[in-house]
Amino acid sequence: MTSAARDRWLIYGAAFLRALAIGAAGVFVAIYLAERGLSLAAIGLVIGAGMVGNALTTLAVAGRFDLKIGRTPLLVILGALGAVGYVVLALPLPLFVLVPLAAIGTMNGMGRDRGGLSALEQAMLPETTDAERRTWVLAWYNLVLDTGHAVGALAGAIPAVLVRQWYFSSLEAHRTTLVLCALAMGIGALLYAYLSLDRHAHPASGPAAGARTRPPVSPESRRAITRLAALFGLDSLGGGFLSSALVAYWFFDRYGLAEHQIAVLFFAARVLNALSHLGAAWLARRIGLVNTMVWTHLPSSLFLIAAPAAPTAGLASTLFLAREGLVEMDVPTRQSYVLAIVRPEERSYASGVTNFTRNVGWAVGPLIAGAIMQHVAVAGPLVIGGALKIAYDVMLYAGFRKLRPPEEPV
Repeated sequence: MTSAARDRWLIYGAAFLRALAIGAAGVFVAIYLAERGLSLAAIGLVIGAGMVGNALTTLAVAGRFDLKIGRTPLLVILGALGAVGYVVLALPLPLFVLVPLAAIGTMNGMGRDRGGLSALEQAMLPETTDAERRTWVLAWYNLVLDTGHAVGALAGAIPAVLVRQWYFSSLEAHRTTLVLCALAMGIGALLYAYLSLDRHAHPASGPAAGARTRPPVSPESRRAITRLAALFGLDSLGGGFLSSALVAYWFFDRYGLAEHQIAVLFFAARVLNALSHLGAAWLARRIGLVNTMVWTHLPSSLFLIAAPAAPTAGLASTLFLAREGLVEMDVPTRQSYVLAIVRPEERSYASGVTNFTRNVGWAVGPLIAGAIMQHVAVAGPLVIGGALKIAYDVMLYAGFRKLRPPEEPV
């Protein structure tokens, strides 16, 4: 196995463990915090604070901090912070302490992987392959992530098992599961220590070059990435209204689904997410990256908007799963597109900036969504989030359908 292939598998392994923890926490975090006596607005505040921390880690990548200290140390540090975040959540801390520590520990209650770790991994993976395979490598990366999310969603039922089979109290069961999430994050952080990408990185962007030779970002790349980042920010604001923790609470409150039923539903959703990445790579070869992004993402939002009108849990679940089968097809294609239209030495900047704006949206979204669920309508975030995503699709197609990556014919 070549060193590039070995690095790719190490990244896949660390990403899977991280997704496992995030997928599990996304199922029960809101329910756990409500059990602790927090209001819906306070729950949104905690989840939003964690996403603020994740946004700051993507800002570090956007600033090409990896060029200063090396990619491996930065990955290990960020992985360790993620482990700390779940430990913090398990502690019986008051809200005014929990909120800043959730930010420092980059606590992720979204149910999907977000933050500097994924931004840096995305920037590194194209260096392990060629342009023709770039979208496929990123598709497999996202399949690994969503497989982790799917298994993690099933693991979200661990608290219920601990209560029923081992006679834990509900709080003890949730806290024990959070510690297991922290353990998975910690093991993933250790895998990064074995990477060799720092040694065979692009010579202009490796740590040996250091801050003294950081290449400038071209004006063309900066303009394109700035426009894309603004659009991705709008999309992620819509996504922030739809964090797994809050959607799980909607199913719990609206239809009375139990935690183990929600866990199975989210497992099915993550399986569909995972399979859709390979479908996206196949489709992009035939109709292009931008077309794949838009024409799969737009109908997923229509399914989402229709879900609150469903009179039964079965129909609502069907619409939710239809949405999940399409909504992630823009992920590997989006990542591949962003990394294709810039020079190799600009990839950490491009990945960091676009992921930073997405994380800002994800951080703000839960804060607003929690308040809307408490004071307006529990299903309100689903409608608002879907509408914002449709607006993103329309503007993305209008602005970027003519800017093609090098491997696509004009």
